[in-house]
Amino acid sequence: MTEARRQEELIEVELPAAALLEDVLGYAPLTPDAVADLREGPADAVLHGRLLESVRRLNPWIDEDNARRAVSTVNRLTGIDLIETNEKGHTLLTFGIALGQTDADGRRQDRTVRFLDFDTPANNRFEYARRIRLRGPRQEIIPDILIYVNGLPLCVIECKAPGLADPIGDGIEQFGRYQGLGDYVGLGAPRLFEMAQLCIVLARGEAKYGTVCTPYRHWAEWKEPYPRSRTDLMNRLGRDPSAQDVLLAGLLAPVNLLDLVRNFIVFETEQGRRIKKLARYQQFIAVQEAVKRIEGAGDPAQRGGVIHHTQGSGKSLTMVFLATKLRRLPMAANPTLVIVTDRIELDQQIAGTFLRSGFPNPVQAKSGDHLRDLLSGGAGTTVLTTVHKFHTAVPSRTSFITQASNVFVMVDEAHRSQYRELAARMRAGLPNACMIAFTGTPIDKKDRSTLREFGDYIHRYPIDQAVRDGATVPIFYEMRDVHLRIEGRDLERELRAACPDLTDEQFEELKRKAPLAQTVAELPQRIAEVCKDLLAHYRAAIEPNGFKAQIVAVSRDAAVTYKEALDRLGGPESAVIMSASNGDTARLKAHQLTPKDRDRMIERFRDDDDPLKILVVCDMLLTGFDAPVEQVMYLDAPLREHTLLQAIARVNRTADGRQGRKTHGLVVDYWGDNKRISDALALFDSEDLAGALLSLSQKTEQMRSRHRAAMRFFDGMNRADEESCIGLLEPEDVRAAFDLAFRRYAEAVDMVLPNPAALEDPFLPDLKWLARIRAQARRRYRDDHLSVRHYGALVGDLIEKHMRADGVEQILAPLSILSPEFQAQMKALASDEARASEMEHALRHEIHVHRDENPVLYESLWSKLQRLIDLRREVRIDAASALDRLDALAGEFRAARRGERDDAGLSGTPGAIFGLIKDAVGPSPEAPATAIAAALEELAVIDWHQKEDVKRQMRRAIKTELRTAGVAPAEMEALTVRIMDVARARMVR
Repeated sequence: MTEARRQEELIEVELPAAALLEDVLGYAPLTPDAVADLREGPADAVLHGRLLESVRRLNPWIDEDNARRAVSTVNRLTGIDLIETNEKGHTLLTFGIALGQTDADGRRQDRTVRFLDFDTPANNRFEYARRIRLRGPRQEIIPDILIYVNGLPLCVIECKAPGLADPIGDGIEQFGRYQGLGDYVGLGAPRLFEMAQLCIVLARGEAKYGTVCTPYRHWAEWKEPYPRSRTDLMNRLGRDPSAQDVLLAGLLAPVNLLDLVRNFIVFETEQGRRIKKLARYQQFIAVQEAVKRIEGAGDPAQRGGVIHHTQGSGKSLTMVFLATKLRRLPMAANPTLVIVTDRIELDQQIAGTFLRSGFPNPVQAKSGDHLRDLLSGGAGTTVLTTVHKFHTAVPSRTSFITQASNVFVMVDEAHRSQYRELAARMRAGLPNACMIAFTGTPIDKKDRSTLREFGDYIHRYPIDQAVRDGATVPIFYEMRDVHLRIEGRDLERELRAACPDLTDEQFEELKRKAPLAQTVAELPQRIAEVCKDLLAHYRAAIEPNGFKAQIVAVSRDAAVTYKEALDRLGGPESAVIMSASNGDTARLKAHQLTPKDRDRMIERFRDDDDPLKILVVCDMLLTGFDAPVEQVMYLDAPLREHTLLQAIARVNRTADGRQGRKTHGLVVDYWGDNKRISDALALFDSEDLAGALLSLSQKTEQMRSRHRAAMRFFDGMNRADEESCIGLLEPEDVRAAFDLAFRRYAEAVDMVLPNPAALEDPFLPDLKWLARIRAQARRRYRDDHLSVRHYGALVGDLIEKHMRADGVEQILAPLSILSPEFQAQMKALASDEARASEMEHALRHEIHVHRDENPVLYESLWSKLQRLIDLRREVRIDAASALDRLDALAGEFRAARRGERDDAGLSGTPGAIFGLIKDAVGPSPEAPATAIAAALEELAVIDWHQKEDVKRQMRRAIKTELRTAGVAPAEMEALTVRIMDVARARMVR
């Protein structure tokens, strides 16, 4: 990082964050010296002294041996990987540990040791420290800010300069290195993350948070400083709150931080992997508001209400978080929790969520009688049931199950089933229960009203907000017409001839009415035509980006016909998921699956890499089905009202594809009845469904808007003078803004493709020109953020063909100053200014790439380059003079790469090691440098850098030679780490 960027990061991000922590949230600062005094060594993340003092304070009964034993337990956490270790750490935080202690009367009993006081936050010590060095197995890390509670590092904050091309992405990648994940295995300090619960990246106007091992796409924004208002926060800060201010105030307010740690973290197992999940802001606020209403209601009947969170925004986990919070609510007095759904599939899904989250002892009711037994058996039970079981559990309106008031009923998808007899029986059976409705589409029309049944909104998180937050993707809708021509006969013409008196509107209604509409929809000839169109669309618009599809058929017969047609036409692997009946024909039975096989097929579909690409369904998987990899739903059924909107929402989950993230979901409607869409939308509150479905024209308009935003960078410039356009992008902040505008435009084009609207002038020509300028800027400025991976597959294919057609494919690969082609490339540039810029960025890149091979030498070259850059920026030397000096510096670099000997007569690996150790050893460092290099060469077998036993032998050999050469013990560890870095850079085989 340049000094200018470091200052930008410090002044605009790190210092304001520290000021907010201290002045607004009440954290006490810790100096590096204070941290050193409180921890036992440079590799320790826990402040041992502070934790020991806190354990004594929070557990006044504890003796000294047990206090030290408790602290030692925290320091000795182990697991097969970081997630398992972190889960053990989270368990210690939330539940404490049991230790046996002898009381004054000589009786020995187990007592629970608390590390945090969740009930009285003021009893804890909230502190922060900046730029603390932590030693890892091979090198140290320096997080910008650490948040300590009672000496435990609960939060790690990384600050990034806002002017960087992708500050949040850089910060998230840095967390990967800190944790030693992926390509950074062994390079971090994972001990810091054994107890850490929050990871935060700040960049002033941008801020995101995650937790341990959170993948990139699951890092999220925190949009509210709850329970503060934005106005209150503004008054405290004396300025408009930035994104980082809001995130810090919402996440790290002491009460919120403790609550998040205790009640809003779950560990789940998905596809064989353990995953840690932390609440998003809408989940946290919804639960807090629900608890506030329960605690503040004067009338028990007023405790309930509606939580409206759109599909795909995590309602099931919100229910888990609320259940967790209610279990710990003193006034609830060991409550009974009842989770109610209206589908067997949903019951299984929510039961799975509760079980995977480690929620204690949730029980699924097997029947109405079983449900009655569970609910009448006393407090403290968590019951999951479908609403239908209340029919036998409550045989009459007077046969209540329990009159207890500490019964809390959470009803999922409450808009569907809470207006009829079953719902009435549920209320009769639990007359004093608190009823809380969860819905993605609350009904507020005519004779059915979610609000009237349950009470006012507790919290709302509608579709448009979820899309703005990136919690879900927008859904686009298009209709396709299938002309009803069968074996040379035009069915529509014959129908019209048979009904000459019908108007066009009446005729369309006749086509829609069952059984005629269903009969026509099931015709194999029609389905074959739909499949031809469907497969062409899927292969052109969906498959290139690595996503999958669902087909919704009008009946089970039609579903099987679809499957047969897909196979006959050579489509990708597909499967039918449907219910079964004893009276099914042999044709239907051939596609029936056992529950176990059905679950296996669904898991295959969810797997991005599995070749199963298309699911054909009829009445299953339309609700409660979560498969982020699904991007398109081909709809060939007359779904209506909430069922239609619930089905459509299957495509709105976020996901990463082969070429990048999913930008949108798509519904392609073959049924041909646009009226049912408007009818479904009219059934619900229009505000709730703002932006639920967007048309092709809206996609095209978005493309136009983003096109203008990207081209605006070059207003007033001669586009034929590409050198000037590239020069415009030299400042990193301008390049970052341009890159964002370009990617948004490319994303919009990718959404519209393969529709011809995306190929019209000026959209495609300008896209290709922008991509060319971007690619040349990437080569010129050695900027990896301008990578082709940001294109969608469809856009990428267009651009790649354009680059090849124009003979400029080489611009995507920066040339090394060592390559013969580099000088030819330099001569081709039109001006001294362009050549100096090219040389400057080439040197910057090469020194950065090779710095680990000889840290001392390349640090010297870097200093010389930086002085030249500063002189040039200050206009103290002209372009021609700068070019001469840069060329001389390039000569030094080439000499270094050729291995020319230094003053000690050493080159290669011995020369690199000599530069590191010459100030630490006696008068003759050449001998130990040569000996260390020889020992490392002898040990460096193939893939040695992945073999812990070999690396251990190398470190031992280095230390032996350093010790023999008289290196002080205090310097030996750091030198060993740096020499190992040189070995990794020069000896990897």
